[in-house]
Amino acid sequence: MADTEEPQFNTLAERIAALNKQKNFSSVGTPEAARKKPPPPPPPGRPSAEAQGRSLTAPVVTITSSAHEAAPRMPPRPKPNVDAPPPLPRRNTQNAADASGPPPLPSRTASFQASPALPPRRTSTITVPKPSGRRNSASSEASMQSTMSSLSLTKTISSTTSNGSNGTIVHKLPPVTDMADLPPLPPTRRELEAKAKEEAAARQAAAKEARPGLPPRQPSRPARPQASASTESIPRPTPRPTQKSAPVTVQIRGFGSATQPDQPPRMPPRPKIAAAADDAPPPVPMASRPSVSQIQAMSSRASPAPPAVTNDCWVCRDWSGPDDVAAQYPREGLPRNDPVGYLARALCDPFPSYNDKARAIFTWFHHNIAYDTKAFFSGNIRGQTPENTILYGAAVCQGYAETYKAIANKAGLECIVVGGHGKGYGYTALKKGERPPPADPSGHAWNAVRVDGGVWRLLDACWGAGHICGNNNLFKKEFSPVQFTNSGHRFGNSHFPSDGRHQFREDGRTITWDEYIIGRSQGPPVEVFGNCGQEGIAEDSIEPASKEISVYSGETVRFQFSKICEHWKSEKNGRGKPPLFLLQFHGVDGRKDDIIPIETDGYWHWADVNARDLGAPGQSVMVLQLTSMDGQDARGVTAQQFLSKKGKVGMAWAYVAKWELV
Repeated sequence: MADTEEPQFNTLAERIAALNKQKNFSSVGTPEAARKKPPPPPPPGRPSAEAQGRSLTAPVVTITSSAHEAAPRMPPRPKPNVDAPPPLPRRNTQNAADASGPPPLPSRTASFQASPALPPRRTSTITVPKPSGRRNSASSEASMQSTMSSLSLTKTISSTTSNGSNGTIVHKLPPVTDMADLPPLPPTRRELEAKAKEEAAARQAAAKEARPGLPPRQPSRPARPQASASTESIPRPTPRPTQKSAPVTVQIRGFGSATQPDQPPRMPPRPKIAAAADDAPPPVPMASRPSVSQIQAMSSRASPAPPAVTNDCWVCRDWSGPDDVAAQYPREGLPRNDPVGYLARALCDPFPSYNDKARAIFTWFHHNIAYDTKAFFSGNIRGQTPENTILYGAAVCQGYAETYKAIANKAGLECIVVGGHGKGYGYTALKKGERPPPADPSGHAWNAVRVDGGVWRLLDACWGAGHICGNNNLFKKEFSPVQFTNSGHRFGNSHFPSDGRHQFREDGRTITWDEYIIGRSQGPPVEVFGNCGQEGIAEDSIEPASKEISVYSGETVRFQFSKICEHWKSEKNGRGKPPLFLLQFHGVDGRKDDIIPIETDGYWHWADVNARDLGAPGQSVMVLQLTSMDGQDARGVTAQQFLSKKGKVGMAWAYVAKWELV
């Protein structure tokens, strides 16, 4: 007979139902039925073949029920077999007498016997208890061992504890201490200092009281009736010092501040000398006393007129002193062990003013340090120490700034390095209407130094030493003093620090990155050449500010600029006599070139031209400086002299500013 196939269950409920069925019918039926396993229940949803009244081989049609249908119906319970054995008797739990179990335990009788009394405790005769391994809370093995010695084994352990008669530990309190019996504490440091100050003040007061007052002024003694010329010509002898006194030096002051010129100045009292009469100095000859007219003449010479207030303007200030000192120390002759300290002493010690010290260091860089174009254009820029920069003689902007700071700090000047953006070589101005790029204040470095009056001044020693020529990318050594004398406002037109606190503008404002990049031209600014600053022209005063000029605007264009300072004089601050500035343009449609002199009032320079007369789009308009005329230096040439020789003699000029016609 083949093995019966194990039933398959799909749910837990089917499994539980099958187990209950086996439990209920395991002991019902015939012995054969009891030994055999009941048939497995039909699959869920499938009634048995007998219940359907069909053959076991007939096809089965499966009906799919919904997910919310009840559990499959259990098969009907079979009828009990009459031959089955009778059921077991049920156990009656209500009748305790019939229940079989162990006999109950016998009841325990209560005990009323008292515990025996303990024997009385005897007094311990041991004075020093031996420390054991286990200690109570009132004892300490370390403390007992520290109080025992070979001479104190028969004494008590501690001065604060003792053993009572019954063996208990009795604590003894220390005797009451009277605070009045304690010795006084030593004085504190603060009390000692206060006491010392009081004693010093008392000594000063006592010294003032004991100081003798000046004796009343005695009327001047009349002059001697007979005074020879020889007596008057003899100088006053110096009193000889005695053993009990030192020579007294008398200094006469206040000739110019005497309130009563007809009376001689008060002399200090002569100290009393306890010596013989022969040792006393001779009397002062009255004939040698100066007269009133002599006192007044001496007063006028001793109190000269106060010097005129020097101009505080850095632009027109005379810097010839520090500039001359800076030219006397070429780097080739500097010591190699400490060039920074040597320059700090040589350049700055001759001048008490911080302004002159800062200027001397600035000018020294123009004479001795060149811009390292090789490292700049190759991208191989390496940091150098100030000592190496001085000995090597070349650096980039960071090297200039770090070396300037090292020399200035060594000379006692407060100086810092300022990093940020500079509109120098490689800078491209925005086009008209172009938005500024994101803020990137980097790529350049300069200095800020604190000078006279505690004022911070900005300077650029790198740009002051020279500039890079755009044609051959070589450094041109050309001094630019405006990089030292520019105000904070003008300096900020071409320098933007990464830290806004380092702008140091005179108006106290902190401009934004967009203001700095756009500038006042709202586009490409006018092109300015190097001699502009050398001739004292303020770059921020040049108009038109924009580089591009519209030809067909139908307006009159004014070209104007001013000096960098109202005190600036070409003879004093420039290169000699004032130069003549010219305006070059090309006429209507660019068919007739012309040059006209620019008018001036000594401070402003201007020229008005119709836009149509400037030229054709694509041409340039320029401001020129007349440098030579008929082979002679043109400084000091007037506009009338130029017009009288215009086109008749040879002339040369230099570029100052340039615009493009659109």
